Amino acid sequence: MNIIDYLRISLIDRCNFRCQYCMPEGTELDYILQQELLSHSELLTLLKEVFIPVGFRKFRLTGGEPLLRPGVVDLVRAIAAIPETEDLAMTTNGFRLASMAQDLYDAGLRRINISLDSLNPDTFDKIIGNRGKSRWQQTWLGIQTAHQVGFDPLKLNIVVIPGINDTEVLDLAALTINRRWHVRFIEFMPIGNSKLFGDRAWIPSVELRQEIRDRFGLTESTIRGNGPADIFQIPGALGTLGFISQMSECFCDRCNRMRLSADGWLRPCLLNETGQIDLKTALRSGVNLAELREKVKQLIGIKSEINFKERDSGTTTGNYSRTMSQIGG
Repeated sequence: MNIIDYLRISLIDRCNFRCQYCMPEGTELDYILQQELLSHSELLTLLKEVFIPVGFRKFRLTGGEPLLRPGVVDLVRAIAAIPETEDLAMTTNGFRLASMAQDLYDAGLRRINISLDSLNPDTFDKIIGNRGKSRWQQTWLGIQTAHQVGFDPLKLNIVVIPGINDTEVLDLAALTINRRWHVRFIEFMPIGNSKLFGDRAWIPSVELRQEIRDRFGLTESTIRGNGPADIFQIPGALGTLGFISQMSECFCDRCNRMRLSADGWLRPCLLNETGQIDLKTALRSGVNLAELREKVKQLIGIKSEINFKERDSGTTTGNYSRTMSQIGG
């Protein structure tokens, strides 16, 4: 049985981008009210008294956009200070990172993933749903600042959407040649925008690898991360290329993570909505922490049965009640 020790923690469901693969254009979301979010104190209680005692040691802060969460630097500092924390990372869209990177680093954050779905400002703005002043330059500045501050590894996440940004795969892969950056190509998933997914589908990672191999060459890397990415490297490159192939190459058998939503729902599988536990309501109603630990242990025990196996088996309809931004990715 795979060891389940990695918790993705959504800090907020709001985001300052509206990425096409995350939410359909024109969709209005009912954001979680502030009082319904797990407070810092509640989150730390769950980490110290529930998750760490049952074996979780690696934590990733997500959103929405986690840098929109008030007091996020203080929260990073508190989690980093927990003796049992072996790894603390964050996934962000990078737009607010230029002004926050140093504070986050000083607070104890060392690993960061930044979404960068295009090197073309017009394509980038189209993907993120921006119609005003371009946000590409500010995002790129955030990436550069994080690099200068010392985040290592610095990872860039790219969701490849056919007909939108798939022509940039080689340019994005080339970012790893002279920089110790780690680019991750992610297959487009049905969560968040099923209409676009139905129209565009996804490009299998094996095709992306072949495209890169034909141009630059490609070898398997000896570097391994905490996640499901298959890691490769352009010969002589400083960085690596990762391929997250959740649609074409099921990796359920090596999934080591669960997801905690901003309002306290523990979800054992990204692409399957069954088996979720409402920890926030239980915590606020005074349920004994030992009982919560037992519930989480039981969920860990049946996670392999819940894990996503076929593309539309995660729900009875093939539709998902929460978007990617609400789940935390």
